[in-house]
Amino acid sequence: QVKVVESGGGLVQTGGSLRLDCSASRLSLDDYIMGWFRQAPGKEREGIACIGWSGSGSIYYHESVQGRFTISRDNKNNTLYLQMVNLKPEDTAMYYCAAAGDDQVGVEKDTGCPVTDRRYGYWGRGTQVTVSS
Repeated sequence: QVKVVESGGGLVQTGGSLRLDCSASRLSLDDYIMGWFRQAPGKEREGIACIGWSGSGSIYYHESVQGRFTISRDNKNNTLYLQMVNLKPEDTAMYYCAAAGDDQVGVEKDTGCPVTDRRYGYWGRGTQVTVSS
């Protein structure tokens, strides 16, 4: 059974940094489009970063995190990262990692980022990020 697990969340002050990690079992991350999503209380889930097929060079950031967050993938260690700097209170949310493969409807080998959340077939349970003012 595929399992996706996020870690690295926590409480940080405004301006601080965190790195989120996403690991997976029975799933090679370099065979998938990978995304980071977040959901704050009372708000819809939003895609904040996406990295495309390994070697594609396709990367996307939501405008709210552009320049502050960096998505990367370590294929050797089968881990996805989200480096977050200059955190703001509005970044407070549950953060989720997700994988989209070509076994999903609408995902092809020429699909690039961003990918709508309904195309992601595998999701972690999330890690909480709280930024205090």
